[in-house]
Amino acid sequence: MHRLKPEQSIYSFSKNNKPKLTIRSGEKVVFETYDCFTNQIKTEQDFVTSIDFSKVNPATGPVFVEDARPGDILKVEIHDVTVRSWGVISTLPDIGVLVHRAETRTKIVEIENSRTIHFNEEISFDATPMIGVIGCAPADEDVPCGLPGDHGGNIDNHVITKGSIVYLPVNVPGALFSLGDVHASMGDGEICGTGVETAGIVETTISTLKGESLSRPLVETDDSWYTVASSDDTTRAIQIACEDMQDLLVKKWNLSPTDAYLLMSVAGDVQMCQCCKPSPIDVIARFRMPKINNMPRLI
Repeated sequence: MHRLKPEQSIYSFSKNNKPKLTIRSGEKVVFETYDCFTNQIKTEQDFVTSIDFSKVNPATGPVFVEDARPGDILKVEIHDVTVRSWGVISTLPDIGVLVHRAETRTKIVEIENSRTIHFNEEISFDATPMIGVIGCAPADEDVPCGLPGDHGGNIDNHVITKGSIVYLPVNVPGALFSLGDVHASMGDGEICGTGVETAGIVETTISTLKGESLSRPLVETDDSWYTVASSDDTTRAIQIACEDMQDLLVKKWNLSPTDAYLLMSVAGDVQMCQCCKPSPIDVIARFRMPKINNMPRLI
């Protein structure tokens, strides 16, 4: 099993990044990550307004997968996500749907055994550790790790957690895969701009799928499939995620486009990953399609 340390991080997804590790398809890799602030915030007296924003959303990697080629799919199985004993929740300047009703604040919360978050003395709830930044290098221009795109990146999708499988388009030789921005918990939309930001350890198996292709990330859980898309227009992000799912259902379930559309409307769900940032920064939407008995896999 291979292991990467948080110091082996990038701040942009780029075809020019030098690999920190080279593996063969099917090998296991453990990623140790910084939190999204590169551990710059340690107390409630530390504010996001005073940190170095060039060191935000680091992703550990990249990993070069020897047989991965453009047009392939990278399959990333998430075996476990564990987190440190504390996390950071923060308001962010000019970000968040209620920013006009909030003050600048940093809140430090206890995380007990990666299982329970103690928000205060009265309020505790289950931790659901997830991965916010995950992706492969894009074929063209560099993309900062804080932004989403067709390559993945900062898609802040809370269904990317223990037991999930993430499928990503391979855009460059070797894929150059990285992940980071672990949260102990995050609600749909991430409406204030942060989840419970924390350092983490992610155990994975990384494989190459030949003979299949994707335009954007796809996530599989025990009971559902999720297409994921981003755009600076909310409606367009939803539409792209729906189009991607419709295309998969037509191809894999032998449905007509109209029948796929009808089935999606009555059995599926539009969900928001992140909608906290002002235009023209992208929002991220996903479409959930449940696994229906006896129907083929989408990948």
